[in-house]
Amino acid sequence: MAVKKVTVIGLGLIGGSLAKALKERLDITDITAVDISNQSLDQALKEGYVSHGYTELNDDVYNSDLIFVCTPVKNAIEYIKKLAKKVGPDCLITDVASTKSEIVNFVNSMDNPPRFIGGHPMAGTEKSGFMSSLSHLFENAYYILTPAKSTQNTDIETMRDIINHIGGLPVVIDAEDHDFVTATISHVPHIIASALVNLVGKSDYPDGKMQTLAAGGFKDITRIASSSPEMWENVVLSNKQKIKGVLDTFVETLYEFKQRMDDNDSKGINNYFSTAKELRDSIPDNRKGLLISLYEVIVDVVDKPGIIGEIATILGNNGINIKNINVSNSREFEQGCLRITLPDSESVKSAVGLLSNQGYKVYKI
Repeated sequence: MAVKKVTVIGLGLIGGSLAKALKERLDITDITAVDISNQSLDQALKEGYVSHGYTELNDDVYNSDLIFVCTPVKNAIEYIKKLAKKVGPDCLITDVASTKSEIVNFVNSMDNPPRFIGGHPMAGTEKSGFMSSLSHLFENAYYILTPAKSTQNTDIETMRDIINHIGGLPVVIDAEDHDFVTATISHVPHIIASALVNLVGKSDYPDGKMQTLAAGGFKDITRIASSSPEMWENVVLSNKQKIKGVLDTFVETLYEFKQRMDDNDSKGINNYFSTAKELRDSIPDNRKGLLISLYEVIVDVVDKPGIIGEIATILGNNGINIKNINVSNSREFEQGCLRITLPDSESVKSAVGLLSNQGYKVYKI
């Protein structure tokens, strides 16, 4: 399938990044954008990433070779309904929603479904909107493809080729399997992170002692609780059956651990932590996953005038951009006090090498 004309519906972080990647890396020049925000459309047009911008579907969209629907699940289904009646038989439609079964099952239930393949790029940042989009967002990130009944073999190959060109790692998986995996490694962790934060809110003293001391490791493991509530409302409702099953398993795991404490089972408690440590240490850190990565290093330094400036100068003189730098006041389980946030994994690698060569003790998180 020769892809020459592409439409991106929804110019948010993912849609905007796709438009930029397709233009820069595949040299696709005929890109149409559809978005409810004239501001996003105007910016994309001004920067030259799209050739046409609209707030509604029209013939320019229907005549596309490939259409990316970059909206939440419910909106994506509505767009697919409208597109199915208008697009040509050779047009391929895909989406980028983080749950797949609801959309794929809907397409499979249609009397005359369009050519469709579900998609889920496992990439993102803490920011949103077209202004935050990046052409390299998908580099080294898994990009899941979930075929439907109307998916043709050539459609899978087309998407694999596009994903490879934009730097992603295509993985073909069944939609139901995808939703069980994401419920376990992404959706339930978000629920747990929010539960931990709400636990502090319910348990705290009137003067906020817990919130004052809840830094360091606590903020790390609950960082994802700062994600968009509206987005996670949609995610949970579109994957609630899988999430309920994973939550039941999680509750059983907590109960088993509680039972070990009640039984003073020191061997069982140790095994609980050691098996978790072994599995966690075996997970590769050179791939982007579902949870947004945080690129940080911790530097063990003596508190003296100018020390932060010294470190910032070393990194700055070597072209490393510092996104944030602060002293960690709560660091019971950390190996240093100066926490530096960097933009990407390459910056982390370079920073560790540079600072280590200067005699500093540096630790990757």
